[in-house]
Amino acid sequence: MRLHARVIVVAGPSGSGKSRLAERTGLPVLRLDDYYKDGDDPTLPRIPEGQVNAGLVDWDDPASWHEDDAFAALEALCRTGAHDVPVYEIAQNGRTGWQHLDLGGSRYFVADGIFAQEIVPRAREAGLLADALCLRQHPAITFWRRLTRDLREHRKPPRVLLTRGLALMRAQSRVVDHAVALGCRPVGNQQALDDVARLVAAP
Repeated sequence: MRLHARVIVVAGPSGSGKSRLAERTGLPVLRLDDYYKDGDDPTLPRIPEGQVNAGLVDWDDPASWHEDDAFAALEALCRTGAHDVPVYEIAQNGRTGWQHLDLGGSRYFVADGIFAQEIVPRAREAGLLADALCLRQHPAITFWRRLTRDLREHRKPPRVLLTRGLALMRAQSRVVDHAVALGCRPVGNQQALDDVARLVAAP
């Protein structure tokens, strides 16, 4: 079956600029973070006792995300050029609606999200992958950008955001290493934008 499009996966630590990069490419965007589980889902993972924020939902664990649904949407876009996708509001811990995503004939689209790297092996095996990028920058910059964004959007109580942010800053190198192990290329934001532009411009 002929593909309508191929996907450029953009992964990276929370706050690394994935959504901003996706917008700057000018390509259609599949927001993989919209496939988070609802906050009342009984299968959500919890932060273990003895750790900061113990007992709260661990939104940084891939088990808090509907990977199969996200991949199904990605595959449908590649094969048909359009798909109905959910709209998820992090501040409300749940889906608030649906929207129709149409690629409009574009040969490429971007799929970005905190767990984007998890679907790279499946996308590559299915022949859907155009490129897989993992954004990286200094952990302190990522921490500050993530914290100011999350406070501005009222994603969680400030104390939770601060303690979570510090934990994520310490874990950033592991996040990048994990994405690379799954097939992503570690790049800076400008290099990522330049690489996507070259890919799109190629015949």
